Amino acid sequence: MIIKSKPLSPFFIKCFGFIIGLVFKRRSNKLIVKTVDLKPNHSYILMCNHFSFWDGFWAFYMCYKYFNKPGGVKRIYAMSLKKQMLKNKWLQYIGSFSVEPGKRSIQESFDYAAEILSQPGNLLLFYPQGKLESMHVRNIKFDEGLYEIVTRIKGDCQLIWCSNVVEYFESLRPTLHATMLDCGTNHDFNFDELKQKVNKHHIKCIESNIRYTDEGITYK
Repeated sequence: MIIKSKPLSPFFIKCFGFIIGLVFKRRSNKLIVKTVDLKPNHSYILMCNHFSFWDGFWAFYMCYKYFNKPGGVKRIYAMSLKKQMLKNKWLQYIGSFSVEPGKRSIQESFDYAAEILSQPGNLLLFYPQGKLESMHVRNIKFDEGLYEIVTRIKGDCQLIWCSNVVEYFESLRPTLHATMLDCGTNHDFNFDELKQKVNKHHIKCIESNIRYTDEGITYK
């Protein structure tokens, strides 16, 4: 049995987002975000590369800052490992629901995610790598979970990718470069094409957002 979420209301999304923003201002140099336009009357999947403890907070803040507008995001959800939710029970109260890879209950998690995304205004934070990896990996590997969820959605859902890259350079505090990519909707979803599109985008972000050094590697 999965642990279902108890998402924040729009009012508490604003409160929580404001608090996260204050934390980031104290701990970060700046946040540079290149957004995409939201399609009205859709639900949304915001996919990000997964490289740190802060990933969920960064994504939540970006949703609050750029997507929390009339006609945009109303509720924010996230898929989290069940063992993490059992250790951190507060995750349930900010929109997390559980998943157990390799267990029969994973199908219930996919159905629950699709049910959420069948309602306009809901947003699911999703990390397709399924595990922590360096932000500088040159190939984002997608687990099959995204395919399982998207193909079960009944309604209109927009898919958005965001490549997050952190650098310090001459500052004592980090700068986060967050560059989004509109990946279409569930109606024109092609898993293989999406993976290729995301990886080309991610390479460009690494090249343009950091002082990129030619490593003699060609990416097609």
